[in-house]
Amino acid sequence: MSSQKALYLLQAKGQFAIKERDIQEPGPNEVLVEIHATALNPAEWKVQTYGIFITEYPAILGCDAAGIVKKVGAGVTDISVGDRILFQGDYGNRYATFQQYSVMPAELVARIPQNLTLDQASSVPAAAATAALGFYNPKEAGGIALTAPWEEGGRGKYADEPILIIGGSSAVGQQAIQFAKLSGFSPIITIGSLRNEAYLKSLGVTHVIDRAAPLSALPAAVKAITSKPVKVAYDAISELETQNAAYDVLAPGGKLIIVLTGAVGKDKITSEKEISNVHAWVHTPDQREVSKILYANLTGLLESGAIKPNNIEVLPGGLAGISEGLERLKRGISAAKLVVHPQETA
Repeated sequence: MSSQKALYLLQAKGQFAIKERDIQEPGPNEVLVEIHATALNPAEWKVQTYGIFITEYPAILGCDAAGIVKKVGAGVTDISVGDRILFQGDYGNRYATFQQYSVMPAELVARIPQNLTLDQASSVPAAAATAALGFYNPKEAGGIALTAPWEEGGRGKYADEPILIIGGSSAVGQQAIQFAKLSGFSPIITIGSLRNEAYLKSLGVTHVIDRAAPLSALPAAVKAITSKPVKVAYDAISELETQNAAYDVLAPGGKLIIVLTGAVGKDKITSEKEISNVHAWVHTPDQREVSKILYANLTGLLESGAIKPNNIEVLPGGLAGISEGLERLKRGISAAKLVVHPQETA
Protein backbone atom coordinates (compact mmCIF):
# COMPACT_ATOMS: atom_id res chain seq x y z
CA MET A 1 0.00 0.00 0.00
CA SER A 2 1.44 3.35 -1.03
CA SER A 3 -1.34 5.80 -0.14
CA GLN A 4 -3.16 6.78 3.03
CA LYS A 5 -5.88 9.07 4.33
CA ALA A 6 -4.95 12.32 6.07
CA LEU A 7 -6.94 15.20 7.55
CA TYR A 8 -5.92 18.52 6.00
CA LEU A 9 -6.59 22.04 7.22
CA LEU A 10 -7.14 23.52 3.78
CA GLN A 11 -6.21 27.13 4.48
CA ALA A 12 -5.59 29.58 7.31
CA LYS A 13 -8.74 29.76 9.49
CA GLY A 14 -10.33 27.33 7.06
CA GLN A 15 -12.04 23.96 7.14
CA PHE A 16 -10.77 20.42 7.52
CA ALA A 17 -11.03 17.82 4.76
CA ILE A 18 -9.90 14.20 4.41
CA LYS A 19 -7.70 13.57 1.38
CA GLU A 20 -5.43 10.85 0.04
CA ARG A 21 -1.66 11.28 0.20
CA ASP A 22 1.43 9.16 -0.24
CA ILE A 23 2.84 7.20 2.69
CA GLN A 24 6.22 8.67 3.54
CA GLU A 25 9.42 6.62 3.55
CA PRO A 26 11.54 6.81 6.71
CA GLY A 27 14.88 8.52 6.25
CA PRO A 28 18.08 7.73 8.13
CA ASN A 29 17.47 7.38 11.87
CA GLU A 30 13.69 7.56 11.35
CA VAL A 31 10.85 5.08 11.69
CA LEU A 32 7.58 4.75 9.80
CA VAL A 33 4.61 4.33 12.15
CA GLU A 34 1.12 3.03 11.43
CA ILE A 35 -0.91 5.33 13.68
CA HIS A 36 -3.62 3.53 15.63
CA ALA A 37 -4.50 6.34 18.06
CA THR A 38 -3.98 10.09 17.96
CA ALA A 39 -5.07 12.44 20.75
CA LEU A 40 -6.39 15.96 20.33
CA ASN A 41 -4.86 19.08 21.88
CA PRO A 42 -6.19 22.61 22.40
CA ALA A 43 -3.40 23.98 20.20
CA GLU A 44 -5.11 22.42 17.19
CA TRP A 45 -8.37 24.32 17.49
CA LYS A 46 -6.33 27.48 18.08
CA VAL A 47 -4.40 26.87 14.85
CA GLN A 48 -7.70 26.59 12.96
CA THR A 49 -9.42 29.51 14.70
CA TYR A 50 -6.57 32.03 14.83
CA GLY A 51 -4.36 30.96 11.93
CA ILE A 52 -1.28 30.65 14.15
CA PHE A 53 1.85 28.43 14.01
CA ILE A 54 1.27 27.22 10.43
CA THR A 55 2.46 29.11 7.35
CA GLU A 56 2.06 26.55 4.56
CA TYR A 57 -1.31 25.08 3.53
CA PRO A 58 -2.95 22.68 3.13
CA ALA A 59 -1.53 21.45 6.44
CA ILE A 60 -1.80 18.32 8.54
CA LEU A 61 -1.98 18.87 12.29
CA GLY A 62 -1.77 16.49 15.25
CA CYS A 63 1.09 15.81 17.65
CA ASP A 64 0.03 13.03 20.06
CA ALA A 65 0.09 9.47 18.77
CA ALA A 66 0.67 5.80 19.35
CA GLY A 67 1.07 3.07 16.79
CA ILE A 68 3.09 0.20 15.37
CA VAL A 69 6.45 0.50 13.62
CA LYS A 70 6.20 -0.64 9.98
CA LYS A 71 9.65 0.30 8.65
CA VAL A 72 12.94 1.53 10.08
CA GLY A 73 15.44 3.76 8.32
CA ALA A 74 19.17 3.34 8.04
CA GLY A 75 20.99 3.59 11.35
CA VAL A 76 18.02 2.64 13.56
CA THR A 77 19.12 -0.08 15.98
CA ASP A 78 17.00 0.32 19.13
CA ILE A 79 13.53 0.18 17.53
CA SER A 80 12.24 -2.72 15.45
CA VAL A 81 9.40 -3.39 13.03
CA GLY A 82 6.36 -4.47 15.07
CA ASP A 83 7.22 -2.40 18.16
CA ARG A 84 4.34 -0.48 19.74
CA ILE A 85 5.51 3.10 20.26
CA LEU A 86 4.26 6.49 21.43
CA PHE A 87 5.59 9.80 20.20
CA GLN A 88 5.03 13.53 19.88
CA GLY A 89 4.67 14.40 16.23
CA ASP A 90 5.32 17.74 14.66
CA TYR A 91 3.05 20.04 12.67
CA GLY A 92 4.00 19.71 9.03
CA ASN A 93 2.81 17.05 6.66
CA ARG A 94 5.70 14.62 7.19
CA TYR A 95 5.61 14.32 10.98
CA ALA A 96 2.02 15.24 11.92
CA THR A 97 -0.34 12.66 13.41
CA PHE A 98 -3.78 13.43 11.90
CA GLN A 99 -3.03 10.81 9.26
CA GLN A 100 -2.80 7.05 9.06
CA TYR A 101 1.00 6.85 8.79
CA SER A 102 3.77 9.17 9.93
CA VAL A 103 7.53 9.14 10.30
CA MET A 104 9.47 10.08 13.42
CA PRO A 105 13.09 10.38 14.55
CA ALA A 106 13.81 7.09 16.34
CA GLU A 107 15.45 8.87 19.27
CA LEU A 108 12.14 10.60 20.05
CA VAL A 109 9.89 7.56 20.42
CA ALA A 110 9.27 5.28 23.39
CA ARG A 111 8.10 1.70 23.44
CA ILE A 112 4.68 1.22 25.01
CA PRO A 113 4.72 -1.15 27.98
CA GLN A 114 2.23 -4.01 28.05
CA ASN A 115 0.19 -2.40 30.83
CA LEU A 116 -0.95 0.39 28.46
CA THR A 117 -3.24 0.26 25.45
CA LEU A 118 -2.43 2.22 22.32
CA ASP A 119 -5.31 4.58 23.16
CA GLN A 120 -3.92 5.28 26.63
CA ALA A 121 -0.40 5.74 25.30
CA SER A 122 -1.52 8.37 22.80
CA SER A 123 -2.59 10.62 25.69
CA VAL A 124 0.93 10.86 27.09
CA PRO A 125 3.48 12.49 24.71
CA ALA A 126 2.69 16.22 24.52
CA ALA A 127 1.40 16.54 28.08
CA ALA A 128 4.32 14.62 29.59
CA ALA A 129 6.83 16.64 27.58
CA THR A 130 5.23 19.94 28.58
CA ALA A 131 5.34 18.99 32.24
CA ALA A 132 8.82 17.49 32.23
CA LEU A 133 10.48 20.15 30.09
CA GLY A 134 8.96 22.89 32.24
CA PHE A 135 10.48 21.36 35.34
CA TYR A 136 13.78 19.98 34.05
CA ASN A 137 14.88 21.95 30.99
CA PRO A 138 17.50 24.67 31.46
CA LYS A 139 16.21 28.18 32.02
CA GLU A 140 17.35 29.37 28.59
CA ALA A 141 15.18 26.64 27.04
CA GLY A 142 12.03 27.58 28.97
CA GLY A 143 12.40 25.38 32.05
CA ILE A 144 13.38 25.99 35.65
CA ALA A 145 16.30 23.52 35.69
CA LEU A 146 15.22 21.22 38.51
CA THR A 147 17.17 17.98 38.88
CA ALA A 148 15.20 15.36 36.95
CA PRO A 149 14.06 12.17 38.73
CA TRP A 150 16.08 10.04 36.29
CA GLU A 151 19.30 11.81 37.31
CA GLU A 152 21.38 10.68 40.26
CA GLY A 153 19.77 12.03 43.42
CA GLY A 154 16.82 13.43 41.51
CA ARG A 155 14.08 11.05 42.68
CA GLY A 156 12.53 12.69 45.72
CA LYS A 157 15.11 15.50 45.83
CA TYR A 158 12.55 18.19 46.62
CA ALA A 159 10.95 16.36 49.53
CA ASP A 160 8.90 18.51 51.89
CA GLU A 161 8.91 21.47 49.50
CA PRO A 162 5.38 22.66 48.59
CA ILE A 163 4.28 23.16 45.01
CA LEU A 164 1.21 24.79 43.46
CA ILE A 165 -0.21 23.40 40.22
CA ILE A 166 -3.03 25.36 38.61
CA GLY A 167 -5.25 23.32 36.32
CA GLY A 168 -4.59 19.89 37.80
CA SER A 169 -7.45 18.34 35.81
CA SER A 170 -5.99 19.43 32.47
CA ALA A 171 -3.87 17.02 30.43
CA VAL A 172 -0.68 18.92 31.24
CA GLY A 173 -1.73 19.44 34.85
CA GLN A 174 -2.19 15.70 35.38
CA GLN A 175 1.33 15.02 34.14
CA ALA A 176 2.80 17.93 36.13
CA ILE A 177 1.30 16.44 39.28
CA GLN A 178 2.96 13.11 38.64
CA PHE A 179 6.40 14.55 37.87
CA ALA A 180 6.10 16.75 40.97
CA LYS A 181 5.44 13.60 43.00
CA LEU A 182 8.47 11.87 41.44
CA SER A 183 10.57 14.88 42.39
CA GLY A 184 9.35 14.62 45.98
CA PHE A 185 7.32 17.83 46.32
CA SER A 186 4.89 17.90 49.23
CA PRO A 187 2.31 19.16 49.76
CA ILE A 188 1.18 19.10 46.13
CA ILE A 189 -1.59 21.67 45.94
CA THR A 190 -3.77 22.05 42.87
CA ILE A 191 -6.70 24.11 41.71
CA GLY A 192 -9.29 21.88 40.07
CA SER A 193 -12.87 20.76 40.02
CA LEU A 194 -13.90 19.09 43.25
CA ARG A 195 -15.66 16.37 41.25
CA ASN A 196 -12.17 15.28 40.17
CA GLU A 197 -10.70 15.38 43.69
CA ALA A 198 -10.40 11.62 44.18
CA TYR A 199 -8.80 11.18 40.77
CA LEU A 200 -6.33 14.02 41.33
CA LYS A 201 -5.33 12.58 44.69
CA SER A 202 -4.72 9.21 43.03
CA LEU A 203 -2.09 10.98 40.89
CA GLY A 204 -0.32 12.47 43.90
CA VAL A 205 -2.18 15.64 44.86
CA THR A 206 -2.46 16.22 48.60
CA HIS A 207 -4.85 19.21 48.54
CA VAL A 208 -7.44 20.35 45.99
CA ILE A 209 -8.61 23.96 46.02
CA ASP A 210 -11.97 24.39 44.31
CA ARG A 211 -11.53 26.15 40.99
CA ALA A 212 -14.89 27.85 41.61
CA ALA A 213 -13.33 29.82 44.47
CA PRO A 214 -12.15 33.36 43.63
CA LEU A 215 -8.50 33.47 42.60
CA SER A 216 -8.01 36.51 44.81
CA ALA A 217 -8.35 34.13 47.76
CA LEU A 218 -5.65 31.74 46.49
CA PRO A 219 -2.71 33.05 48.59
CA ALA A 220 -4.75 32.72 51.79
CA ALA A 221 -5.97 29.25 50.79
CA VAL A 222 -2.41 28.07 50.19
CA LYS A 223 -1.22 29.54 53.50
CA ALA A 224 -3.98 27.65 55.27
CA ILE A 225 -2.47 24.43 53.86
CA THR A 226 1.22 25.10 54.43
CA SER A 227 3.29 27.70 56.25
CA LYS A 228 6.34 26.90 54.12
CA PRO A 229 7.29 29.28 51.31
CA VAL A 230 6.09 28.13 47.88
CA LYS A 231 9.08 28.26 45.56
CA VAL A 232 7.60 26.46 42.53
CA ALA A 233 4.26 26.95 40.76
CA TYR A 234 3.13 25.37 37.49
CA ASP A 235 0.24 27.11 35.74
CA ALA A 236 -1.13 24.60 33.24
CA ILE A 237 -3.95 27.03 32.32
CA SER A 238 -1.95 30.25 32.03
CA GLU A 239 -4.74 32.73 31.53
CA LEU A 240 -4.21 36.29 32.76
CA GLU A 241 -5.97 35.68 36.07
CA THR A 242 -4.30 32.36 36.84
CA GLN A 243 -0.80 33.62 36.08
CA ASN A 244 -1.24 36.62 38.35
CA ALA A 245 -2.71 34.51 41.14
CA ALA A 246 0.13 31.98 40.96
CA TYR A 247 2.70 34.78 40.97
CA ASP A 248 1.11 36.21 44.11
CA VAL A 249 1.47 32.85 45.87
CA LEU A 250 5.19 32.52 45.11
CA ALA A 251 7.66 33.41 47.82
CA PRO A 252 10.81 35.41 47.04
CA GLY A 253 13.13 33.19 45.04
CA GLY A 254 10.14 31.38 43.55
CA LYS A 255 9.75 30.17 39.98
CA LEU A 256 6.54 30.16 37.93
CA ILE A 257 6.15 27.91 34.88
CA ILE A 258 3.57 29.04 32.32
CA VAL A 259 2.45 27.39 29.06
CA LEU A 260 1.08 30.44 27.22
CA THR A 261 2.22 34.01 26.67
CA GLY A 262 3.24 35.83 29.84
CA ALA A 263 0.47 37.93 31.36
CA VAL A 264 1.69 38.81 34.84
CA GLY A 265 1.12 42.51 35.50
CA LYS A 266 4.24 44.63 35.08
CA ASP A 267 3.49 46.27 38.42
CA LYS A 268 3.80 42.84 40.08
CA ILE A 269 7.00 41.62 38.47
CA THR A 270 10.04 41.64 40.70
CA SER A 271 13.59 40.41 40.28
CA GLU A 272 12.97 38.10 43.25
CA LYS A 273 10.68 35.83 41.22
CA GLU A 274 11.26 34.09 37.88
CA ILE A 275 8.79 33.26 35.11
CA SER A 276 9.59 30.50 32.62
CA ASN A 277 7.47 29.98 29.52
CA VAL A 278 7.78 26.33 28.49
CA HIS A 279 7.56 25.52 24.77
CA ALA A 280 7.44 21.74 24.83
CA TRP A 281 8.15 20.88 21.22
CA VAL A 282 10.56 17.97 21.46
CA HIS A 283 11.82 18.46 17.90
CA THR A 284 13.35 21.92 18.37
CA PRO A 285 17.09 22.07 19.12
CA ASP A 286 16.83 23.66 22.57
CA GLN A 287 14.29 21.04 23.68
CA ARG A 288 15.81 17.97 22.07
CA GLU A 289 18.48 16.87 24.52
CA VAL A 290 16.21 16.73 27.56
CA SER A 291 13.47 15.26 25.36
CA LYS A 292 15.75 12.40 24.27
CA ILE A 293 16.48 11.58 27.90
CA LEU A 294 12.79 11.81 28.79
CA TYR A 295 11.91 9.33 26.03
CA ALA A 296 14.72 7.02 27.06
CA ASN A 297 13.14 6.84 30.53
CA LEU A 298 9.45 7.09 29.65
CA THR A 299 8.81 3.39 29.01
CA GLY A 300 10.08 2.46 32.47
CA LEU A 301 8.13 5.23 34.17
CA LEU A 302 4.92 4.11 32.48
CA GLU A 303 5.58 0.43 33.12
CA SER A 304 6.13 1.03 36.84
CA GLY A 305 3.06 3.25 37.14
CA ALA A 306 5.15 6.22 38.29
CA ILE A 307 3.65 8.06 35.32
CA LYS A 308 0.10 7.17 34.35
CA PRO A 309 -1.71 8.03 31.11
CA ASN A 310 -4.51 10.55 31.11
CA ASN A 311 -8.13 9.48 31.13
CA ILE A 312 -9.33 9.04 27.55
CA GLU A 313 -12.50 9.15 25.49
CA VAL A 314 -12.42 7.56 22.03
CA LEU A 315 -14.37 9.40 19.33
CA PRO A 316 -16.02 7.53 16.45
CA GLY A 317 -15.39 8.03 12.77
CA GLY A 318 -11.61 7.99 12.63
CA LEU A 319 -10.11 11.19 11.26
CA ALA A 320 -13.63 12.45 10.48
CA GLY A 321 -14.29 12.73 14.22
CA ILE A 322 -11.52 15.26 14.81
CA SER A 323 -13.38 18.41 13.77
CA GLU A 324 -16.19 17.93 16.32
CA GLY A 325 -13.64 16.84 18.92
CA LEU A 326 -11.78 20.12 18.51
CA GLU A 327 -15.05 22.01 18.93
CA ARG A 328 -15.54 20.18 22.24
CA LEU A 329 -12.05 21.14 23.35
CA LYS A 330 -12.81 24.73 22.42
CA ARG A 331 -15.88 24.67 24.66
CA GLY A 332 -13.86 23.09 27.48
CA ILE A 333 -13.31 19.55 28.71
CA SER A 334 -12.00 18.34 32.06
CA ALA A 335 -9.88 15.35 33.09
CA ALA A 336 -10.01 13.57 29.73
CA LYS A 337 -8.11 13.32 26.45
CA LEU A 338 -10.10 12.89 23.24
CA VAL A 339 -8.65 10.17 21.00
CA VAL A 340 -9.42 9.05 17.45
CA HIS A 341 -8.41 5.96 15.44
CA PRO A 342 -7.04 7.05 12.04
CA GLN A 343 -7.20 3.49 10.70
CA GLU A 344 -11.00 3.55 11.11
CA THR A 345 -11.42 6.44 8.66
CA ALA A 346 -13.98 5.59 6.00
